[in-house]
Amino acid sequence: MSETPALTDFKVIIFDCYGTLADWETGIYTGLQPLLARFPSSATWTRKEALLAFTEIEKNLQVKDPGMLYRDLLAKAHEVLADGLRANDAPTSTPESTTEHAAFGDSIKDWPIFPDTCAALRVLEKCFKLVILSNVDYASFAHTHAKLAGETDVTAYTRPAANPSVHWLPQMTPHSRSPFSLVLTAQDTGVYKPDPRGMLAALGVIQAEFGVGKEEVLVVAQSLYHDVDPSSALGVRSVWIDRQGATMGVETAAEAPKYLKRFETLGEMAEAVEAEAKAKA
Repeated sequence: MSETPALTDFKVIIFDCYGTLADWETGIYTGLQPLLARFPSSATWTRKEALLAFTEIEKNLQVKDPGMLYRDLLAKAHEVLADGLRANDAPTSTPESTTEHAAFGDSIKDWPIFPDTCAALRVLEKCFKLVILSNVDYASFAHTHAKLAGETDVTAYTRPAANPSVHWLPQMTPHSRSPFSLVLTAQDTGVYKPDPRGMLAALGVIQAEFGVGKEEVLVVAQSLYHDVDPSSALGVRSVWIDRQGATMGVETAAEAPKYLKRFETLGEMAEAVEAEAKAKA
C-alpha cells in the first residue's frame, strides 16, 4: 500500500458504533435529565458540562472493572453521579432506586442513529467488509444492530443462547439485512477501548475470518480517545468522523492529527469512497 493510501485501498473498516453511527451523546444526555433536574447544582449544567461529568465517571469504571457489562456499567455510572450530586446538594435526601439506575443502563436501545448513517453503510458495504468494535454488550447492541440494518426484529440479532461467546457473523442471521460482516463487543474482547487489547483482538479475528492484515484495515470513528489515537499507536490507519458539536472523546483534537482523513459525517466519507471507486473504474 502507498505511503498515503486512498480510502479504497483498504479492504476492511472497523467502526466504532456509539458516537460514530449512533448519537450516544444525545442518548446519554436525554437519559440523564430526570437525575440532573433533581439537584440544584446539576439542574443548570449545560449539555457539555453534563456529558463531561458523566464520561469521567464512565472512563474510571471501565478501567476499574473491564469485565462489567456495558449496560451494568452505565447503571453504575448513573448511581455514582447521583451519589456525588446528593453529597454536594442534599446529603439527607433519599437515594434513587436501583430500578432508576437500571433503566438508564437499558436506555441504549433508545439511542438514536445519526440520519446519514444507514445510507452511508449501504454505500460502504459495496467496497469493504464492515466490522463493529464497540464498548457495549451483546443484548444492548442487538437493538442498535437491528436499527442499523433497517429492521425491527431485535431477536434476529441476539446472540444464540447455546453459544453466546461466539462473535456475531452474518451466517448467524442468514436472512438479515445487516451491513456488517463481523460484530465484536467489549463482551467479546474482555476490555473496554482504548485498551489496545480490544483492537488487537479485533485484528486477530479479522485475519482469521477474512485473511486481511492490519495494513488493509481502516478504523472509522468519532472518538479520538477511544479509537483513533489507540489504533494509530498500533500502526492502524484511521478516519476521523468529526461529528460537529461532539463533546466526548475529542480531548486530543488540538494535537497533531493521527488520522488519514477527516469528515464531518459518515455520509461525506461514503461520497468520497464512491468518487474514488468511480475514478478507478
